[in-house]
Amino acid sequence: MRVQVCIIGGGPSGLLLSHILHRAGIETIVLERQTRDYVLSRIRAGVLEQGTVETLREHGLGDRMDREGFPHGGTYVAARNRGFRVGFEALTGKRVMVYGQTEVTSDLYAARDAAGGAVVHEAEHVAIHDAGGTPHVTYRKDGAEHRVDCDWIAGCDGFHGISRKTIPKDVLRTVERVYPFGWLGVLSRTKPADDELIYANHARGFALASMRNERLSRYYIQAPVDDPLDKWTDEAFWDELRRRLPSDVAEALETGPSIEKSIAPLRSFVAEPMRWNRLFLVGDAAHIVPPTGAKGLNLAVSDARYLSEALIAHYGGDDAGIDGYSDRALARVWKATRFSWWFTTLMHRFPEDGTFGARMKEAEIDYLEGSEAAQTVMAENYVGLPF
Repeated sequence: MRVQVCIIGGGPSGLLLSHILHRAGIETIVLERQTRDYVLSRIRAGVLEQGTVETLREHGLGDRMDREGFPHGGTYVAARNRGFRVGFEALTGKRVMVYGQTEVTSDLYAARDAAGGAVVHEAEHVAIHDAGGTPHVTYRKDGAEHRVDCDWIAGCDGFHGISRKTIPKDVLRTVERVYPFGWLGVLSRTKPADDELIYANHARGFALASMRNERLSRYYIQAPVDDPLDKWTDEAFWDELRRRLPSDVAEALETGPSIEKSIAPLRSFVAEPMRWNRLFLVGDAAHIVPPTGAKGLNLAVSDARYLSEALIAHYGGDDAGIDGYSDRALARVWKATRFSWWFTTLMHRFPEDGTFGARMKEAEIDYLEGSEAAQTVMAENYVGLPF
């Protein structure tokens, strides 16, 4: 078969790119290695920047988000078991939306189904051919070989996908920081600890109190990335979380059985350029940020937005967006990476910190509490820099 754009990866960035291009009359196919059920079972963060919210609304994807999502006008930052609020809306006029990535993906699937979009699941052995000339993609499905000829290939297949690996090593540059800890996360059917997120710096390590809805909470604590999960019974997790949260929050915390528990590694990673000939990198295929500050999904959306604008302009006769896609996307990627690195460094305890490093972080949090200018910088980055 032949399409104008072959999209590898059926996560949020691939589905969103396909949806936007379809609305502009550009034919796409999405190839996803996993089943739809597997994609929808992934537990991911769900704090959407205002620009992401506006993008979803602009393309007819915001109805359920606006009904079921939770607008947040600020967040809490804590140290030494006491906290304070940073008011995003008061400082910037913008808010964020708490709406799970799984829900965004579900809405995107519904939109692609309604439009008759071509999404192939369980596409095995996907391979990219001749990205520098006349591109095509091959894959196996139900034991048969398939070929997709196309004008462009969009690699939306994540950090471990094939797209980035297709770019020659003498072209691709990568920068990486692997953090010496992970996030132990628990999902529970309990009332959230607060109406807004709480980020806590503590001598025992970082903690985050988050939520999915009014009866579904998501909590994280900093832990060794190689800790066995069976070490962390529910009782052990709740006890440790209480130690790290502000005292008033810990005393009122509702606990219950975990319905999901996992440890995720943290890294900062950027690959550049994000375009090589007829191949584009989008989302996690090109960059990973630690979840502190919730930038991963939002960067995937901004990449898809930039690339869709570039491709729509290309088919209208203007290639400036195609030529500038990588630089445009990377400018936002690096700023978001900086913010995620700063916030991760500030809120976590590192092995090399020592007493001096720990006190410096506490002093910076004290300064943040008392400085409107510092809070404004944080708020501007948290709600999302302009596209």
